[in-house]
Amino acid sequence: MRRSKYIRPAHLGAGGSDKPRLTTSAMIASIAGAGQKTKPAPFGHALAKLAETNNRIVGLSADLAKYTDLHIFRDAHPDRFYQMGMAEQLLMMAAAGMAREGFQAWATTYAVFASRRAYDFICLAIAEEMLDVKIVCALPGLTTGYGPSHQATEDIAMFRGMPNLTIIDPCDAHEIEQAVPAMSAHKGPVYMRLLRGNVPCVLDDYGYRFELGKAKLIRDGRDTLIIASGLMTMRALEAAEALRKDGVEAAVLHVPTIKPLDEATILAECGKGGRLVVVAENHTVIGGLGEAVAATLMRSNVRPAAFRQIGLPDQFLEAGALPTLHDQYGLSTAAVTRAIKGWL
Repeated sequence: MRRSKYIRPAHLGAGGSDKPRLTTSAMIASIAGAGQKTKPAPFGHALAKLAETNNRIVGLSADLAKYTDLHIFRDAHPDRFYQMGMAEQLLMMAAAGMAREGFQAWATTYAVFASRRAYDFICLAIAEEMLDVKIVCALPGLTTGYGPSHQATEDIAMFRGMPNLTIIDPCDAHEIEQAVPAMSAHKGPVYMRLLRGNVPCVLDDYGYRFELGKAKLIRDGRDTLIIASGLMTMRALEAAEALRKDGVEAAVLHVPTIKPLDEATILAECGKGGRLVVVAENHTVIGGLGEAVAATLMRSNVRPAAFRQIGLPDQFLEAGALPTLHDQYGLSTAAVTRAIKGWL
């Protein structure tokens, strides 16, 4: 990992206290559960495969090819891979230039660096010009234990306000594989939050197919509706199963496209009445999917029995072991289940 100024000394725990030592492997642990089916580097493999039939595709990295799975593309198509170094502004400007010359540029880095460091370059060089650039960023939300320098907890809030930019937050390897060709077919800039490494396989068990701009009901239930995106759809499905054992029927609506939001499907599901509506997201509760759904409901005067949010707090998060942080900040399956039980 680079630029890790928030990493604690090896003998100290999160916050610098004398807690048990946190190993590097624990801090960058996979989000997959024990024994869960996974696929390695689904984004890298999908892009490399797509590039076999589309010679317009080029890949660019800001010194993070290995950590965004773009190394798979690099090894398969070395003549179309560009290492831009530790300079995200340069990365985005180069991607914009290549798009102007007729290439489809896929730019990869960490979500914090694209959103915080290169926002103006994405806005004016890519989005305003409606260029065919796909921005794919690892470590979205709380998917690393390396503290605020690497945790992109507010990226969706930042990018939702940018005109022309499509935003995707996929759930699993199955969806990432399908999202890549869909992004390529879409003419214009796209920002995708990336789950990298060994990514869980969840949605294939439900016969799910990704469609850009579409939310889909994964399972139905009469007591509560969980609206989720990204890895929180996986957690919502696990929580729904745990709730079922206690006699609670929970529906799960997966919303992989944050912008443009599938308001029609959201309104239809929330308008069924009598259900607690819970929005779960791997993002701060400020400016993300939860507030987008709430605004949609208010504008259309749709009133569920109650509305609640599960998301990250409006604060800089601690460093530490990822499973511990997910439970601490309410993103674990157990935490989601507890929260919904309490509200019901």
